[in-house]
Amino acid sequence: MGPLAGLRVIELASIGPGPMCAMLLADQGADVIRIDRVEPSGLGVSLDPRFDVTARGRRSVALDLKQDAGRAAALRLIDRADVLIEGWRPGVAERLGLGPDDCLGRNPKLVYGRMTGFGQTGPLAQAAGHDINYIALAGALHAIGPAGGKPVPPLNLIGDYGGGALYLAFGLMAALFERQRSGRGQVVDAAMVDGASSLMSIFHGMLASGRWDARTRGANLLDGGAPFYDTYATADGRHLAVGCLEPKFFAEFAQRVGLDPSFVERQYDPRTWPQMRAAIAARLATRTRDDWCRDLDGTDACVAPILSLHEAPSHPHAQARGAFVEIDGVVQAAPAPRFSRSSAATPQAPRAAGSDGEAVLLEAGFSHDDLQALVSSGALRVPEARAAR
Repeated sequence: MGPLAGLRVIELASIGPGPMCAMLLADQGADVIRIDRVEPSGLGVSLDPRFDVTARGRRSVALDLKQDAGRAAALRLIDRADVLIEGWRPGVAERLGLGPDDCLGRNPKLVYGRMTGFGQTGPLAQAAGHDINYIALAGALHAIGPAGGKPVPPLNLIGDYGGGALYLAFGLMAALFERQRSGRGQVVDAAMVDGASSLMSIFHGMLASGRWDARTRGANLLDGGAPFYDTYATADGRHLAVGCLEPKFFAEFAQRVGLDPSFVERQYDPRTWPQMRAAIAARLATRTRDDWCRDLDGTDACVAPILSLHEAPSHPHAQARGAFVEIDGVVQAAPAPRFSRSSAATPQAPRAAGSDGEAVLLEAGFSHDDLQALVSSGALRVPEARAAR
């Protein structure tokens, strides 16, 4: 069933963090209905729904929200929902008649989740952007990259997913918890720039304490500056991740790879770091990645192989935990986190836009005549075979 079984969610189709948040809720058992467009939107998603992994686990209704009939149908679905997820530019939902006032006026218990890059307010609220722009403003991008080099985008993990989808999901759960006391819904304003800034909290503390040099990239404890928290090439051109921060773990690492014991005594002396890094690099380059792993796996040396996307699902630890699943031929991460009693089922494959429109609307109280009128007007798109009946 999953811990969120019984939670009704409406997702207004968008890209990036909105779908990821909806996937997280669906993975844990929420009934998520995605309102898709009636025509392809060019949102950058593969035409084959199998590969749109963050769209898994929910049903799809394709409505033309620019038509009164399509908008009215969407509002009837929202009337029955606990949560709405909207990821459009500020003001778009309001112009469509689907903003917070419209929806909460009809459904006062609704938790209305808004996902944007810059937030609903502020001088940049209406500006276009993507993950790389939001994490740039948050100070996160500046801190990532090699010494003497330029900042390196960490995929779109920090803005879209860490600072966006996860903070929206947390905000929705917090608002639902508060609703138990007040009986009222509210708006959750989740901005990726805010979430990315929050993720940088520890570094602001280190900066204030003088333990982080924000002017120099690749010179600090956790940005690759410390040789015992870095990546190294092995004899086969692959790489290892070394993360033995604590003295006892570094001592074990040094002993197992054959470093000069004097490095252990001076681990945190930056004056030794250039020589230490060279020594570690020289030692790890003498054997292949997997040779080292055979000796270091399961130890406190804090070393891990740097796996590709192809390799990660096959690692013995991932295999033992069932960390990946195959859905309709596509290997992808299993739902996370895990629960001791209410584990969710394996997610269902993503559905093509509009696949479930008839079933969802019938559940919501629409008649067959209502559906035919919506299809005839173009406000509802259903699969061609059914539309032709």
